[in-house]
Amino acid sequence: MAAVAEHLNHPEITLLVGPRQSGKTTILKRLETELRAKGRKTLWLNLDFEDDFHHVSSQGALLQKIHLELGKSSGVVFIDEIQRKENAGLFLKGLYDQGLPWKFVVSGSGSIELKEKISESLAGRKRMFELSTVSFGEFADFKTGYRYTDRLREFFLTEPGRTDQLFREYLMYGGYPRVILADTHKEKLATINEIYRSYLEKDIVYLLRVEKSDSFSNLVKIMAGQSGKMVNYSELSATLGLSLATVKNYLWYLEKTFIVWKVTPWFTNIRKEISKAPVYYFHDIGLRNFASGAFGAVTESGAGFAFQTVIHAMLKERFPLADTTIHYWRTKDKAEVDFVIRSGDVLIPLEVKYRDMKKIEIGRSFRGFLEGYHSKRGYVVNKSFNNEALVSETKVRCLPYWELIFEDAFPGPGFTIEALNS
Repeated sequence: MAAVAEHLNHPEITLLVGPRQSGKTTILKRLETELRAKGRKTLWLNLDFEDDFHHVSSQGALLQKIHLELGKSSGVVFIDEIQRKENAGLFLKGLYDQGLPWKFVVSGSGSIELKEKISESLAGRKRMFELSTVSFGEFADFKTGYRYTDRLREFFLTEPGRTDQLFREYLMYGGYPRVILADTHKEKLATINEIYRSYLEKDIVYLLRVEKSDSFSNLVKIMAGQSGKMVNYSELSATLGLSLATVKNYLWYLEKTFIVWKVTPWFTNIRKEISKAPVYYFHDIGLRNFASGAFGAVTESGAGFAFQTVIHAMLKERFPLADTTIHYWRTKDKAEVDFVIRSGDVLIPLEVKYRDMKKIEIGRSFRGFLEGYHSKRGYVVNKSFNNEALVSETKVRCLPYWELIFEDAFPGPGFTIEALNS
């Protein structure tokens, strides 16, 4: 992760967060190895281990350990699984404010303590990097032995059959590194089960103090079945036998622990458009499949929403900053568009179709959005068709899903009308 490596030269604390077992430790270990090879001193502490944990019992204890290993010269201190430390934000703030000669690099799974309290305590003192599971582009690069790292588009165009095979595998199993490395379906299933159980038992029961873990697990299963569909909180409350407040609280937990993203509707006319019901997408399609009982399989009935889940993850990777937001659109007459990407005053509608299109197809709902909001551009993401046409005043492009990987095929972060017209 180049951005994390570049930040090692900045004084602020480098904070790497993300889902459990998404590869955070591997990235930091690789960085530590590179630093050691360059002659820099490092200290590695993993708070999952008792022998390391006692070194963070206090700031004084940690400083004593650092002096022992690094001396008074500069060096880099890695602290993995920082969420194990109670009041970790205040602990790190106190260290940073002392103006010490060492760079601190910390990581942890997505607990509320890590995501919320540490961020508040370290305001102006840290740079946070959010790590997702392996993207499809990274997956394809790995599966082809990195032979086409700088020529992935050429590979996708030349090898459509192989590309489709790789994508179906990704659609079935997702992007958790250990799942990808497992050789057989049985091993992959055992691995995703362990990841899921570990999440419930460590992040939810232990870190979040959720008492009704069975109810929480049932909520995850229901949300997996409703991924990409509008959520009715009252229905969830009745189905699970939980209060409305508890259901919303549990969904908030799922967001903050990097399991789901919440997508809110885009609207300007409250009387005609849906204004409240959100849609949720899973970060990782493999975990979504496991929770819904469809791990390792892509059925015709479920393929469309699975495809939509992956496209949403690709869009989130493309637009990570708050200046660009992703919504959906639906009217009370049930006209709908899968995604509306907003940057400033610019709106780009995007439809998702899991099929091999032969020509540009503009549905009533999509056309209605174009006419209502006068978008300069619109996109229809499909399996293989690539073409562009003018629909009224809008340039509509059909493009294969893998084109979302490449910057020249789709607007970049913080796009403007001028950039779209260039």
